[in-house]
Amino acid sequence: MQRGARGALQEQQWDKAMDKTMPDLATAVARIEDGMTVMIGGFGGSGAPIELIHALIDRHVRTGHPRNLTIVNNNAGNGHVGLAALIEQGMARKLICSFPRSADPRVFTELYLAGKIELELVPQGTLAERIRAAGAGIPAFYTPTSFGTELAKDRPTEDFDGRPYVRERWLKADVALVKAHLGDPLGNLTYRMAARNFNPLMCMAAAYTVAQVSRIVEPGGIDPENVVTPGIFVQAVVEIPHPAQEEDLNRANARYPEVA
Repeated sequence: MQRGARGALQEQQWDKAMDKTMPDLATAVARIEDGMTVMIGGFGGSGAPIELIHALIDRHVRTGHPRNLTIVNNNAGNGHVGLAALIEQGMARKLICSFPRSADPRVFTELYLAGKIELELVPQGTLAERIRAAGAGIPAFYTPTSFGTELAKDRPTEDFDGRPYVRERWLKADVALVKAHLGDPLGNLTYRMAARNFNPLMCMAAAYTVAQVSRIVEPGGIDPENVVTPGIFVQAVVEIPHPAQEEDLNRANARYPEVA
């Protein structure tokens, strides 16, 4: 009986040691430093981790850091919230994305035309595959997309079966910020509908992944068959029961941080 009690205690201690739950947003983003490459999930507002982005902005407002970030995202943000707000604060040195022009991209457009932010334009399928390749340990691959355009300038090419292909390299990140639906303390995640988009790929391609989830359930509370992102790819989980939606914020003419 004593051995059984000790075994149960050891199991509890092991579970606690594996707990990736963060107490708050500030702690969740504390590891992001100057000059890092940060992947931010989302397809427009769908699956965008607004609260994590705003927490990173809060830290920058308080301390002046982080800055000189390279941001990887599908687009360049909209309005003055989320990714657009991060760019507006001057935190990003470079943006790697597929759609720098979206519904309301004025923040990025103005800074880009002023020469204050760099842009690496990547076709959407190529962007997804570069991220996936990094997670799969594939350093490079070939695609016909962009051949013969300015996007393929100075990139190696090769013919396969009489068709030209462009060589693309994997795309890694120091940190990924993602939004999921359910998570558990071990980092296992599920996503809600279209919010899945780039998020699972980015979890795999980053050295350190932070996930905001609508609800944290107990270990085992997610059916293993329903897990989309296994916990091995996630290092931090923070619960945000009522996450903001970028489109709703923009319809309300929101701005982050709020202007006094």
